[in-house]
Amino acid sequence: MLPIIHLGPLAVQTPGLILLLGVWFALDVTEKHAVRFGISSSKVSRLMLWGVISGILGARIGYALQFPQAFLSSPASLLSLTPQMLSAEAGMLTAFLVSLVYLQKAQLPFWRTLDALTTFFSILAVAIGLSHVASGENFGIPTTLPWAVELWGARRHPTQVYEVILSLGILLVIWIPRKTLSTDSLFEIPGSRFLLFVILTAIVQIVVEPFRASSLWIGPVRQVHFITWLILALALWTLDRRLSQRAKISG
Repeated sequence: MLPIIHLGPLAVQTPGLILLLGVWFALDVTEKHAVRFGISSSKVSRLMLWGVISGILGARIGYALQFPQAFLSSPASLLSLTPQMLSAEAGMLTAFLVSLVYLQKAQLPFWRTLDALTTFFSILAVAIGLSHVASGENFGIPTTLPWAVELWGARRHPTQVYEVILSLGILLVIWIPRKTLSTDSLFEIPGSRFLLFVILTAIVQIVVEPFRASSLWIGPVRQVHFITWLILALALWTLDRRLSQRAKISG
């Protein structure tokens, strides 16, 4: 855990810095490879920039509306790089709506664009995991396993490390070179790359969540499990429909 890096008189929030570097790297790689999906690099770049900027603004505004007392005494903290002062739900909703509007205005193909953006999502997922390693957020439950880490006064499951390793595994699967895939492979179906990412990410969350100590519950069900099982079911259903449509066209 390394929440702050001291550079002379400066104290840099490590999790925020990791996220910024991750976003920058993901933007750069995704823009360079957008042409693989028949998408204009410039349009994808603008789409991602609008999504990232609106997402950050929406996340900070959403957090400020939820906890106004956190900013009343120090309005300048609105510009802080602290990831904990962001509302993930508000940010994702804002980014989704703004990106959807731009996608329609730019007349980008929906599924192919999502396939191109999957590179961005998969790299960002690794960066988010690394930011959790730095901050100690999403820490695990106590355990006696030999790979346990000392954190918050107990030896715990290194759930942040699990998150990073599994996210790297998803990134590897997503980045299977297209030349090794046959023309009738799964990745040749528009949207399949994105849906596969969603499915694998949902499975990772379902597997890792029981080892986290900070789970929220909806009655007898973990909140994350409730949401991710719904997402997993929807993604599997959508992928099945697209496979069926492709089979009908091929037949």
